[in-house]
Amino acid sequence: MTKTRIAVGSTRKPKLKAVEEALSALRGQAGWSLDYEIVAREVQSGVNHTPLSREECMRGARQRAEALRDLARQENERWDYFVGLEGGLDSLADGDETRVLLESWAYVSDGTIGHFGRSGGIELPQELAREVFARGVELSVAIDRYAGEAGIRDGQGAWGVLSGSLISRQEAFRVALIAAFAPFYNGAMYRRAAAAG
Repeated sequence: MTKTRIAVGSTRKPKLKAVEEALSALRGQAGWSLDYEIVAREVQSGVNHTPLSREECMRGARQRAEALRDLARQENERWDYFVGLEGGLDSLADGDETRVLLESWAYVSDGTIGHFGRSGGIELPQELAREVFARGVELSVAIDRYAGEAGIRDGQGAWGVLSGSLISRQEAFRVALIAAFAPFYNGAMYRRAAAAG
């Protein structure tokens, strides 16, 4: 049996582990049996290092997947799915206040169609949000300083720091990936919904 080749637009360990965990959870769901191989390639997102809006996060995830698709064509590779992952911030008005949430986004494409998935969101402390928005500090640098540690994004991530280690960066991306893969592994339900509309 030929393995399904899933290209991921990152070589960062938390992202790759999230893909592995999501695919493991999806094995056998709704008859979607999947013997897979993960191919990690570093590609550019085309957005800020710390995306500052939901739209920018979504664009970054999609552009990573599209860059992989283009790379597959250039290198004559057979990759069945293209996965782009992007974490960033989203601002929401709450009365007179602005709240800033950290979100993790996934975009999964089979080369023809693609779908988004998103984790939940966790609110940033106001001072940390100001560091990123007003002072232009990258979130990875700001969260290291905030937590008094180094290299947080390659481990628990800002998610882990803010949630007291209950939700890691990897877990947030895992949730986003399962959501983005849903129209593929649960296609019958999506087709029924489209037919009913």
